[in-house]
Amino acid sequence: MIIVPVKDGENIERALKKFKRKFEKTGVVKELRARQQYNKPSVIKRLKMQHAIYVQKLRTAEE
Repeated sequence: MIIVPVKDGENIERALKKFKRKFEKTGVVKELRARQQYNKPSVIKRLKMQHAIYVQKLRTAEE
């Protein structure tokens, strides 16, 4: 359960922003979207490899 302590006089929008940030860090929405369809392990592995190559190209281009 996510608990966001709210101080006296604190703006409700600020508390909602804290809650949203904590909720995003838990990864619940990301996991739900991933579970909506089945991906074969080979497809997941290939996507991770492509992402790693992309990130490596970005880092080498930066240097």
